[in-house]
Amino acid sequence: MAVFDLKINGKVHQIDVAPDTPMLWVLRDHANLVGTKYGCGIAQCGACTIHVNGVATRSCILPVSSVSDKEITTIEGLSEDGSHPLQEAWIEHDVPQCGYCQAGQIMSAASLLKDNPSPTDEDIDTAMNGNICRCGTYVRIKKAIKTAAGNM
Repeated sequence: MAVFDLKINGKVHQIDVAPDTPMLWVLRDHANLVGTKYGCGIAQCGACTIHVNGVATRSCILPVSSVSDKEITTIEGLSEDGSHPLQEAWIEHDVPQCGYCQAGQIMSAASLLKDNPSPTDEDIDTAMNGNICRCGTYVRIKKAIKTAAGNM
């Protein structure tokens, strides 16, 4: 076990865990931030996506020891009140059905829009590749990303 000072959503958390503990479990079990979801456990579905220094990153395979000096943002840190343009666009376009993958989808989309505020369909497809939605709301996801891009 080791103590890590992690900057998560702008606040420092002291976390005492094994260095190889995946960030997903640090967030959910030790920081009580449960918006980041467990999907596949092998970084293939995107449900666990967070930002590490602003870059969309799969947290299920990311050891806590690799992020101790980095800025971590979860879906809870994107906006305190759900007013981020992506969150509002998700509601406007009625994107979620079951909703399980949506935090990861939004975090991937936020990383895209940070780097590319006017993405093309191809840019969106590339950035969102690997974020799996079992409900198949991909068309609404793309529309929401375009709406958010226009509102940012």
